[in-house]
Amino acid sequence: MTETLAPAGRPSEFRVLFLCMGNICRSPTAHGVFRHRVRAAGLESLIRVVSAGTHNYHPGEPPDHRSQQAAAARGYDLSDLRARQMTQEDFGHHDLVLAMDWDNLALAEQRCPPALRQRLRRLTEFCRRHDATVVPDPYYGGAAGFAHVLDLIEDACDGLLAHACRQLGVAVDERAVNGMTR
Repeated sequence: MTETLAPAGRPSEFRVLFLCMGNICRSPTAHGVFRHRVRAAGLESLIRVVSAGTHNYHPGEPPDHRSQQAAAARGYDLSDLRARQMTQEDFGHHDLVLAMDWDNLALAEQRCPPALRQRLRRLTEFCRRHDATVVPDPYYGGAAGFAHVLDLIEDACDGLLAHACRQLGVAVDERAVNGMTR
């Protein structure tokens, strides 16, 4: 594998943590979509992706079967992902901790050291086509909710990939990445 050197003053790696309540619906979906985008752009040696929950409701469990089905219908594989709770170390280890909604952002803010709070954001801040403030929890709804979650996450992941590339100082052909699965 060829080592990639970042331009002076740029990070050599960009690490993202997606965060929702139980780490079985929204955050693993974002994890899988963004991982797919990163691989398609050939940036897996530069961008690291993980997900976690603010609560420890489902440790070690795979994503909800409905999340996996909705993701698979669009070409994303979530089957290898397992739920875990965020840790204190996550705040210092990741460049961005992206919450799916205001409640999980508030929980992360409570636990995050003040000096690292600038790393906390909502995923929807990266949306380009949708005007959304949160990724709603589809757990108690039907299939349409999981599809809507994917719409928002795909949109946000396109913007997030562009952001990560700017942070790393690398170019990516966005035409090759945006809308890959549509």
